[in-house]
Amino acid sequence: MRLIGDNVEQGIYSYQQAMHIADEQNLDLVEIAPTANPPVCRVIDYQKFLYAQKKKQKEAKANQKKQEVKEIRFGPQTDDHDYNFKLKHAQQFLKEGNKVKAYVFFRGRSIVFKEQGELLLARFANDLEDYGKADNVPNLEGKRMIMFVSPKSQK
Repeated sequence: MRLIGDNVEQGIYSYQQAMHIADEQNLDLVEIAPTANPPVCRVIDYQKFLYAQKKKQKEAKANQKKQEVKEIRFGPQTDDHDYNFKLKHAQQFLKEGNKVKAYVFFRGRSIVFKEQGELLLARFANDLEDYGKADNVPNLEGKRMIMFVSPKSQK
């Protein structure tokens, strides 16, 4: 087997010789490329190696950005001022990298204004084109007409 590691003369050794070298240094013999010809082994402190690997994974996980879904609720007859206020909030959410769930809530007999709800959500998606894109067309689920908007990738 090919032997590599710190304080080890690289070369091809028998299994017994490699184990003896690892034991002399109070380290472990770890096979890192079993399919190579000859197989490659490294002399390392395996516990220290596992600890470093876990630490790297933890750091990578801490640096990840978790995407949240922020909700914005409209009524079928939402006024322009309220619409603009909610639009600014949605723009801010998308800038931060969060998804936006926009929905029109129909209360009582206002369900007859489905077309107004569709137009409102279509206008909302159109106004947010610079910040994100609509994942789907507005669809009615019970008393809610829902649409999701995802942020544009920031590269």
